[in-house]
Amino acid sequence: MGANSSSISELPENEYLKKLSGAEPISENDPFWNQLLSFSFTTPTNSADLKLLEEATISVCKSLVEKNPRTGNLGSLIKVFLARTKELKISAECQNHLFIWQAHNALFIICCLLKVFISRMSEEELQLHFTYEEKGPGSYGAECEDLIEELLCCLIQLIVEIPLLDITYSISLEAVTTLIVFLSCQLFHKEILRESIIHKYLMHGPCLPYTSRLVKTLLYNFIRQERSPPPGTHLFQQQPDGGGLLYGIASGVATGLWTVFTLGGAGSKATAQLEQCSPLANQSLLLLLVLANLTDAPDTPNPYRQAIMSFKNTQDSTAFSASTPHAFQINFNSLYTALCEQQKSDQATLLLYMLLHQNTNVRTYVLARTDIESLVLPILEILYHVEERNSHHVYMALIILLILTEDDGFNRSIHEVILKNITWYAERVLTEISLGSLLILVVIRTIQYNMTRTRDKYLHTNCLAALANMSAQFRSLHQYAAQRIISLFSLLSKKHNKVLEQATQSLRGSLGSSDSPLPDYAQDLNVIEEVIRMMLEIINSCLTNSLHHNPNLVYALLYKRELFEQFRTHPSFQDVMQNIDLVISFFSSRLEQAGAELSVERVLEIIKQGAVALPKDRLRKFPELKFKYVEEEQPEEFFIPYIWSLVYNSAVALYWNPQDIQLFTMDSG
Repeated sequence: MGANSSSISELPENEYLKKLSGAEPISENDPFWNQLLSFSFTTPTNSADLKLLEEATISVCKSLVEKNPRTGNLGSLIKVFLARTKELKISAECQNHLFIWQAHNALFIICCLLKVFISRMSEEELQLHFTYEEKGPGSYGAECEDLIEELLCCLIQLIVEIPLLDITYSISLEAVTTLIVFLSCQLFHKEILRESIIHKYLMHGPCLPYTSRLVKTLLYNFIRQERSPPPGTHLFQQQPDGGGLLYGIASGVATGLWTVFTLGGAGSKATAQLEQCSPLANQSLLLLLVLANLTDAPDTPNPYRQAIMSFKNTQDSTAFSASTPHAFQINFNSLYTALCEQQKSDQATLLLYMLLHQNTNVRTYVLARTDIESLVLPILEILYHVEERNSHHVYMALIILLILTEDDGFNRSIHEVILKNITWYAERVLTEISLGSLLILVVIRTIQYNMTRTRDKYLHTNCLAALANMSAQFRSLHQYAAQRIISLFSLLSKKHNKVLEQATQSLRGSLGSSDSPLPDYAQDLNVIEEVIRMMLEIINSCLTNSLHHNPNLVYALLYKRELFEQFRTHPSFQDVMQNIDLVISFFSSRLEQAGAELSVERVLEIIKQGAVALPKDRLRKFPELKFKYVEEEQPEEFFIPYIWSLVYNSAVALYWNPQDIQLFTMDSG
């Protein structure tokens, strides 16, 4: 950093920042701006550096908040940035490093200031800061420019129009980040914002025509996963001859702030995190999720959600409907690949959920893929590692499976996909198993985990609904999958007996004492019996619709036939037990006729022969098990806090003081 190297602790005393936040108005044409904006730094990417930066500049921000009503310097800074962005596209094409560099620096300062302003004042107060102007003679009554709307529109234009090159990567990332900061007012409210000045600007006026292009660009940023260029790419490299005019200007004015703002050095090694991911892709996805989940305005639906719901494949030549004003086309193959590769993050899983649930074009395309395992396997891994995931991520993965299992074609095809050596499944070596059997194993494991740990009825219900949707199409179940189905029923049976015993003992104890209240065992028993009935219906559905395809399930059923004895006469299960009881009796009889000490292979052979011989009309027909995912009445109450917790925890180059956050508690993310 040269002889003028300084530490971040000296930022409050920096002469340029002191002047910006001082009592003197600075004209937008003042040479001061060239000096202020000529610094170089590596954008901080971890919360420690960001916290240091915020703490070091808080006095500057407070001073600006106090003096800006008289100086209008924030407005002047924004006007300087707006003026420079008009030439950004040409600058990128001409490789004008200096111009892009200073525009980026202006936006970085605006973003830092804006974040502090938003966390400390209402939107109405913020709007006033954007409209303060120095009043000269004769200016009374002149209308103030709406700089918030102009800046928002400018940021959107920058994102959608500036080509993504090494020299423009940082300013593109900063534009996306600044839009997130503009929307971060939600973080400082406990209630969901249903009326917001920023939301209004983004859904109406000059920003509205850019809706589809912005959503498309953010999606492509996610798809392409462009990594951050090496640190220092946007900086000036001195020429062998001592450099030309541009280098002279840059080095001449960069004697103050730029040496202070270097958090680790412009040429320092990139962090391991950034070597592994794309900050722009991550930030773009977060912004997309925030925009798509803004609440509808009183007079118009959220245009960003409309765009998400209606975009089509580039290979789809059908005309757009007049009812979808923000529709566009995107390469579905590239989108599918990115979704498959990025499922380790909550935000990618949430995007997949939104697309499958809201966009019929995407859902139809995904269900038609012949490599559906590329998408399903990462989702199963999320569920398998349930202990390491937050509950929201697990729910999203589970709902995705539920949506997929609503389709009979999916339920058939997953049993035709044969997988080899599933290394992440640790309970048993699976050298060869169908995708369908693996899905059953993972869902059952999730149910068992939930029974012993979280005891969440919602999770139980969705797991069982997915199994129920698949049950009529169970095909060639792996022996281990068949065993686990019966093992789960065994676990439920034991739990049922235990609660029944506790209820009986509690009732006996209460006869001698009327002082202590009784535990609500009846409710517990009711919940367990609902789950048991669901499991019996799933087994029954498989036996009724595909008995001859599943000898391993019949084998497991016969091996544990005593489990079902107690439920034959139970009033809650008598009807659904008829077919199961019939199958057990029919095959038990055939095995007895075959003699004692039969090998596993011989038993399976007898089962296969019996499945052909069993008259289908002897099995009672039940209505098909079909469960459809229905979103909650007010989904924003769940999704908006969830998305902002992801922004809080995952956004690159953003830090908020946890004590200021109102939307969610710090352990809810």
